[in-house]
Amino acid sequence: MPRLTIDDLIRIKEKHKADFTLREGGYRAKVTVHMGTCGIAAGARNVMTALMDEITNAGITDVIVTTSGCAGLCAREPLATVEIMHQPPVKYGDLNEEKIRAIFREHIMGGNPVEKFALVVGSETTY
Repeated sequence: MPRLTIDDLIRIKEKHKADFTLREGGYRAKVTVHMGTCGIAAGARNVMTALMDEITNAGITDVIVTTSGCAGLCAREPLATVEIMHQPPVKYGDLNEEKIRAIFREHIMGGNPVEKFALVVGSETTY
C-alpha cells in the first residue's frame, strides 16, 4: 500500500467533512454521541444503541449519527450533541436509553429541544 501524503489526507478530510455537514436538501439532523472512556463507562454504548434503534424503527435516512471522544464533562456522561439546521446545537447530559428516545422523538423528529435534559444550548463555550 502506498504511503499517504499530506495532500491525500487533506482530500480525505474535506470529503468526509462535506459528508457530515448539515446543509439544505441534505440531512435533517446530526447527533454526536460522546464516547470517550468516561462516556462508555457511564453507558454511552446503551445510549447509542437506543438511538440507532429509534432511527431504524422510524425508517429515516436523513439523520447523521457520529461519535467523538470525551467532551470534558465526565461527571455529566453520557453526553450527546444534537445539531439541526437553522437551530443552535444542544448538548444533552446524564443520558440513558429512555432520555435519548425522548430526545429523538421531540427534538430530532419534532424540532423541539428537550430543555429538562439540556446542558448547553447554542455555543458550547463555557466560561
